[in-house]
Amino acid sequence: MAKRIDVSGLNAYYGSFLAIEDISMTVEPRSVTAFIGPSGCGKSTFLRTLNRMHEVTPGGRVEGKVLLDDENLYGSGIDPVAVRREVGMVFQRPNPFPTMSVYDNVAAGLRLNGKYKKSELDDIVEKSLKGANLWNEVKDRLNKPGSGLSGGQQQRLCIARAIAVEPNVLLMDEPCSALDPISTLAIEDLIGELKERFTIVIVTHNMQQAARVSDRTAFFNLAAVGQPGKLIEIDDTERIFSNPSVQATEDYISGRFG
Repeated sequence: MAKRIDVSGLNAYYGSFLAIEDISMTVEPRSVTAFIGPSGCGKSTFLRTLNRMHEVTPGGRVEGKVLLDDENLYGSGIDPVAVRREVGMVFQRPNPFPTMSVYDNVAAGLRLNGKYKKSELDDIVEKSLKGANLWNEVKDRLNKPGSGLSGGQQQRLCIARAIAVEPNVLLMDEPCSALDPISTLAIEDLIGELKERFTIVIVTHNMQQAARVSDRTAFFNLAAVGQPGKLIEIDDTERIFSNPSVQATEDYISGRFG
C-alpha cells in the first residue's frame, strides 16, 4: 500500500553544521518525485531523512516532521528499524551481499523480519525478482553469488531485495549513476512499473532522467559553500522543465550554473 509523505519544517544537521534548512513538501502516493540540484546542496541528505538513515551518520540529527500518511516517523517510540522496513532504499552503487546467492540476497530482509516456510520464501523471491524484471535472467542461477551478476543486474537485484519486504515507499539515491546506458534504460522502465505499487523518490544528477521518469521534480540549491541546502521549488515535472517559477531553477536546468 503506497503512502503519502508530508514533510514540514525539516532541518538536518551533521553535528553543529546545518546541512539542509526548513524543507517542506508533499510526495503523493504511487508517483515518482525526482530531486535535482548541484552537488552538495543536500539532496541525498534529505532523501536519507525520509527513512531515518541520516541519523546513522555520527552527529546526524533532524528537527521537524516527516509524516507517512498520518504517522510521524520521528515521533517518540517510533522504531527506526521499522521505519526502514516501510521506507526501503536503493543506493548509488549496487550493493548485493557479496557472499550470498541471488536467492539469499532477495530473502535476506524477509528472514530478518519473521519466520517463513520455504515455499513462502520461494514465492516471494520469485515475485520480487519478477517485479524487478530480473527473474528470466537469473531463474537458473538462484544459488550462484549475487556479486557474479552484471552491474545493471546487481542493481535490479538490490531493487528486488528492497521490494521483497513490501515497503510503502522506495527511495533511490542516483540508482543509475554507476550503470551503462542500456542498464540505465532498464532501471528507468522498471521505475515506471514500480510506481503502480510504491511511492518512489529518486535523486538524480541526470536532468533528462528526471524529465523521463518523474511526475514531480524538486530543485534544491545552496546560496554558497558552507550554507545549508534549501528546497527552491517543487512542481509537476513538465512545468519545472518548461516554465519554472524561480529564475535559479531555469538557470540550473538550462546549464547556466551548477
